[in-house]
Amino acid sequence: MAVEPCTYVFFGATGNLSRLRLMPALYRLDAGNHLPPGSRVLAIGRRPWDQAKWRSEAKTMIEANLGADFDDAAFQRFSQRLHYHRGDITDAECFSTLAETLKQTDQFPQNLAFYLSISPSEFGPVLDALNQYQLFAENYGWRRVVVEKPFGYDLESANVLQKRIGRYLNEEQIYRIDHYLGKGTVQNILVFRFANVMLEPIWNRNYIDHVQITHSEQIGIGERGEYYDGAGAMRDMLQSHLLQMFTLVAMEPPVCMEAESLRDEKVKVLKAVRPITKESVHSHAFRAQYAKGRINGDLVNGYLQEPNIPANSVTETYAALKLYVDNWRWRGVPFYLRTGKRLEKAQSAISICFKHPPLEFFRDTRMQCLNPNWVLLGIQPEECLRIEMTIKEPGLEMNTRISSLEASFRQKDEKAVDAYEDLLLDVLLGDRSLFLRFDEVEYAWRIVDPILQRWADERDYIATYPAGSWGPEGCRRLFDKESQSWRSSLLPEECKFNADYD
Repeated sequence: MAVEPCTYVFFGATGNLSRLRLMPALYRLDAGNHLPPGSRVLAIGRRPWDQAKWRSEAKTMIEANLGADFDDAAFQRFSQRLHYHRGDITDAECFSTLAETLKQTDQFPQNLAFYLSISPSEFGPVLDALNQYQLFAENYGWRRVVVEKPFGYDLESANVLQKRIGRYLNEEQIYRIDHYLGKGTVQNILVFRFANVMLEPIWNRNYIDHVQITHSEQIGIGERGEYYDGAGAMRDMLQSHLLQMFTLVAMEPPVCMEAESLRDEKVKVLKAVRPITKESVHSHAFRAQYAKGRINGDLVNGYLQEPNIPANSVTETYAALKLYVDNWRWRGVPFYLRTGKRLEKAQSAISICFKHPPLEFFRDTRMQCLNPNWVLLGIQPEECLRIEMTIKEPGLEMNTRISSLEASFRQKDEKAVDAYEDLLLDVLLGDRSLFLRFDEVEYAWRIVDPILQRWADERDYIATYPAGSWGPEGCRRLFDKESQSWRSSLLPEECKFNADYD
């Protein structure tokens, strides 16, 4: 598919997301000859910079991110695409002068992609201003708007935001970004499931015992206290990233990889999730907050000692959720999702546990137990795909051990591709497969809203867990069976099941 030249207009271009992700991703796209000739990157910022200063700052951002992979000659070529527009997005003059700048057709392509890397409270006013100065008019080129998460604070605010955006843009112009969908390992879930016919017959309730999806972080909230205390782990990670991975594991095969077919199947999964009432929240969800502890041997503060956190805050830094998908494929199979900060290890993984094998064949042997099979998909930092199987140990006795079949996503000599590279290029291509349609956002909020409402009512107490642990012991109550427990390693684990397992 040919990529047309485009002007990428970045609001929030001097912020952390731009420094850590967006500018390095655009640089790598350009270095790999993926940006079409003539494309421009226009940064909007309040700081009193000129073009030279902005290009110097961009170089610092990219060099700090890439380290030894930074190439000065490649940056010099990329820097010719970079332009700076000084303005305050709360001031109408910022947009009137922006409109005049973008009319310079000899310098800026008329295909415009507006990237809103700003606070959700600023989305509406910025969209209003862009429309006022006719920057959404598609007279001479297409218009696309990229919206960073979170898309709303709850179901009601998401609907309000959608109505506001819908005044000016149709659904085909809106790119709601969840960068997890740009990760190659996440996309590999689709290939793993649908390009291997051996898996489809067993990818259902007849063979799978339960599914776990984990995103754990060692870091705390850092300087994000003011934002994080109003959001919490459920909104920040589980409602978006983890529910997206959940849909890819549970979805039916789409007709094709075309955007609408893919997103249709994801929405069907979210619609099929058994509703969680406010009365049943405690049996389906658990929250907790990190206390003081040690990370890599260093003593760290608890959440309540972090900057800008109220002393009586009950905002969760750990959230766990149990879901059931009430359709033919998954009826009765629990999906366990968890995320947390200040946990023992930084890791994102999907762990699929198959049912325990029948033991009648081995009844008269010395074998004490058999582990179930697992499919393990490491998302980050370890990118892997493993299938665990039980095999016999060499020797005269009937002893077994766990062996892993490895199908790693990336070979040692293959470089990683950042998720934002893929997604930024997809915006230029007009490919919305890896972006969220509004009904995906809506049904994700429908799942977690009753939980958030119940937690908002319970302001007197929240469980805690020591920093550096794997979270609160109390969340074990979510498991359906004694034999089920959180899997925190991508390496083979010792047998946990007795021979009399039922």
